[in-house]
Amino acid sequence: MKTTKDQPAKTGMAAKKTTVTAAKKKTAEPKKGVVKAKPDAAKDLRDFFEDGLKDIYWAEKALTKALPKMTKNATASQLIHAFEHHLKETEEHVTRLEKVFESLGIKAVGKKCDAMAGLLNEAEGIIAETKVGDVRDAAIIAAAQKIEHYEIATYGTLRVYAVTLGETKAALLLAKTLEEEKHADVKLTEIAMSHINVDAAHEGHK
Repeated sequence: MKTTKDQPAKTGMAAKKTTVTAAKKKTAEPKKGVVKAKPDAAKDLRDFFEDGLKDIYWAEKALTKALPKMTKNATASQLIHAFEHHLKETEEHVTRLEKVFESLGIKAVGKKCDAMAGLLNEAEGIIAETKVGDVRDAAIIAAAQKIEHYEIATYGTLRVYAVTLGETKAALLLAKTLEEEKHADVKLTEIAMSHINVDAAHEGHK
């Protein structure tokens, strides 16, 4: 039979255990404002890399459908030519991404890109809100460059991930597309600087 002398020690140990358990629970609780991860959330860099590829694959396919409309609404001959050329490049970008998927041993599948969807919706709105001519050309260039900047950021990041993961072939393919996106952006700037008639754009206010 245990004496009452043992009781304080036992009570103390139980209290200590309760305190430790409470501390663990407190530590496990997420900080305020931290977003809870989805069940299918990326668990490592490779998962995140593959998700990014699916994202830009969807984006490039969506862009192949949007570029013809931008071309039809442009009036400057150099702008029309630039869009026609970039459509061919974009189709090649889709094919190149399929090669990236193949190099990783995974199926080429698209995942809706909210960023590209938003940019294309904005482009649609810009076209509807401007009159045909220099003003619309300027607006389309602005919309197109926002798209190019998004793609430049995306391909630049994915290339770094590919290098980090040791996926050399994927990195080279992504780097090639990255350079083409940068060139397209520069070309649009040149067209904006030399072919958009500012006086004509303000003619309606005279």
